[in-house]
Amino acid sequence: MKIALVVPGGVDRTGEFRVIPVFLALIRRLANEHDVHVFALRQEATADCWQLAGARIHNIGDGWSRLRAIDAIRQEHRRAPFDLVHAIFSGSCSFVAVCAAMLLRIPSVVHIAGGELVALHDIDYGGRRFFKGRLREALVLRAADAITAASSPIIDSLRALGLQARRVPLGVDLRLWPPLPPRGRRNGCARLIHVASLNRVKDQATLLRALAVLVEARVDFSMDIVGVDTLDGEMQRLAHELGLDARLRFHGFKTQRELRPLMEEADLLVMSSLHEAGPLVLLEAAVMGIPTVGTAVGHIAEWSPTSALAVPVGDWAALADAIDRVLSNDDLRLRLAVAAQRKAVTEDADYTARTFEALYLQLLTAGAGR
Repeated sequence: MKIALVVPGGVDRTGEFRVIPVFLALIRRLANEHDVHVFALRQEATADCWQLAGARIHNIGDGWSRLRAIDAIRQEHRRAPFDLVHAIFSGSCSFVAVCAAMLLRIPSVVHIAGGELVALHDIDYGGRRFFKGRLREALVLRAADAITAASSPIIDSLRALGLQARRVPLGVDLRLWPPLPPRGRRNGCARLIHVASLNRVKDQATLLRALAVLVEARVDFSMDIVGVDTLDGEMQRLAHELGLDARLRFHGFKTQRELRPLMEEADLLVMSSLHEAGPLVLLEAAVMGIPTVGTAVGHIAEWSPTSALAVPVGDWAALADAIDRVLSNDDLRLRLAVAAQRKAVTEDADYTARTFEALYLQLLTAGAGR
C-alpha cells in the first residue's frame, strides 16, 4: 500500500528532538511493509522534505498550510497513487486528510489523539470551544471512512456525538524501550516522577498542591518533573511558595535516552491532567514496571482501579491520598504495576501497526472513499 499520514509535527529530521516517539514507532513499522509519506503541517517554518524512520517526510511549513498540504498530497498522488490517507490528530490534520481523500476518491482514517472533542473554556483549550470548531469536527468526522481513538473515554465522547470509533492505543516501541520487571520499593524516600510539558492542560498546579499535602502528612518523597516549561517559571514559583524546593527537580525537556534513567529510578508516575487521550507516558512507565496515579482522564480512567488509580480532575486532596495509599502499600503498588505492564506490553507498537493495517485492508476491501 501507499499511505499518506497527516500529522501536526513530531517528526523532526533529528529523530530525537521535537519528535513524538509513538509516531516514529508507527511510521517505522508501516514503512517496513508499505510506501509511507508523512505530511507534517508545522514541523519547520519552511517547506522541505527528508527521510525518517523509512518514510518520506513532507514538511508543509507556514502559510496556508492546510491548503498546501492538500495540494502536496495530490501532487504525490499523481506520481504514484495513494491507497488511503490517515490523520493522526483531528482538527487541521483531519481536515487535510478527509478533504484530500475525497478529492482523490480514496479512504480516509482519523485518529483522535488530543483535545479535539473538549471545550475547556477556563484555559482556552479544546476543539469544541467555538461553533466553527464544532461544525468543522462534525462535518469532517462524519465524512471520514473510519475513526479511531487511543482510549475508551475518547470512544465514549465520540459515541455521545453520534460517531462510532474503534479503540487503537498508540503503543510503545519495546525494542527501543525494553520492559523491566516490576520491583519492590526501597525503604526510605519514595521516588516520584511526572513527565509532561508544563502547561494549563497538564495542570501541574494541582500536582504541586497534592505534594504539599503529602509534606504536611510527613510522607518522605522526592519528585523528578520532566517537560518543556511553557509557563515561564510559574510552576517553579508555586513550588517555592508551597515549600517544595527541597523535594522537586525540574529537568526541562529530556530525550527518550535521557528520560529512561530517571524512569528506571522511579517508584510511581503521577499525572494531574485536565484532559488526555493517553497519556503516552503512562504506557512507557507501565513498560518499565512503574504504576500510575492520576486524574481520571484517558488511559488512567480506563485502567483504574486494577491497573492504575484515578481521582477526580482538579482534586489535589484526593490525588495526595491516592499517592499516599500506593506508597504505603507496596503490595498494591506492585499489583498495579504488574497489571499495567501486562496491558502496555500486549498493546505495544507492533499491535498498533497491525491494528491499523487491518483497518486499512478492511476499508480498501469495502471500497470506502469511492
